[in-house]
Amino acid sequence: MNAATSPYVATALDLPAGSPGGSVELFLDLYTGPRPRIPAQAFILAPDGPVPHTPKGLELLRVGGKCSSGTRFGHYVTALQRALAVAIDTSRIDVLHLQHLTFGATPALIRALPRHPRIALVHGTDLLLAQGQRTQMRVLRETVRAAHAIVVPSGAMADHVRELAPTVDRGKIVHIPWGIPDRLIADPPPRPTRVPTDRLRLLYAGRLGVEKGVEPLVRALAIAEGVQLSVAAPRIPYERLARTLDRVDVRYLGWLPRPQLWQAFADHDALVVPSTTLEAMGLVALEAQACGLPVLYQPVPGLTETLGDTALATDFTDAARLARELTRLRTDTDLLPTLGAAGPRNAARYPLSATGIALTTLAHRLG
Repeated sequence: MNAATSPYVATALDLPAGSPGGSVELFLDLYTGPRPRIPAQAFILAPDGPVPHTPKGLELLRVGGKCSSGTRFGHYVTALQRALAVAIDTSRIDVLHLQHLTFGATPALIRALPRHPRIALVHGTDLLLAQGQRTQMRVLRETVRAAHAIVVPSGAMADHVRELAPTVDRGKIVHIPWGIPDRLIADPPPRPTRVPTDRLRLLYAGRLGVEKGVEPLVRALAIAEGVQLSVAAPRIPYERLARTLDRVDVRYLGWLPRPQLWQAFADHDALVVPSTTLEAMGLVALEAQACGLPVLYQPVPGLTETLGDTALATDFTDAARLARELTRLRTDTDLLPTLGAAGPRNAARYPLSATGIALTTLAHRLG
């Protein structure tokens, strides 16, 4: 590896192109586009249906049978390994970036390029999956042993890795926070001055899995007054949730591309992040803060470390308490402006450029 050049990475994400979520956005930010932060041969799964527009530098793996357990998982990993071995120009690769400690792409990439240095990146969903599934717990522990470095975006993620893999070499664990686009920090969309009204406009943006805590939020909103909720999420999960929304003033925005989401921040008074278990970083919360949108969050591992007192922590599982907190947000003329001013200062601590530089420095150290 030439110390004067950026290491060339091989990496793969075990999700279909077009999938929602912070892990996908971070992956695309780091490795794809006309001028990627990290030069890479980057792979993602081809979807079953129409192929969405993909950025420059992203290659599709046409491998079916995606699964996470049982004997079929072994066959799936073998198919991914073969596809990667054919597609990767091994003469160019300096280091592997293993996205997640679990799922299929990580063991497949290790087997396809067994002699390269390996940096594993913890995203949070991998830890949650391993907790509840024996096959993926085995994959996680195998990855922990095989990796030369394990990158965690927060101290909470480091603690969780050590809980799941107690024999991990602690010297392997490296803290590198994830980042949001530098251009958003430097030049966010304009935010109009809030005109006091009798309605509080909340926004939820992200996936709608059980761990995201949307159902407790909906129960609280059913007893709150003067609150409207907008939801920017994938359609099918939203349609399942919609059955519980008959007592809530709600607008569905669809799954918004990030530039549109950043524009939508200006139409709301606060972002809600009601996750019930953990978050690796809470990138959408940082993007909202960069745009001056106040954030209301459940103080779970990851979010507490990232947001601290620059956002408003509250218990989303206590409907009555949350309803009172929403009333305070709606009626206290100083609270929202104070949070709106604190957010950009906090978001500025997490530029994507810093993430890219730290990962590159780590690769040089391993090389």
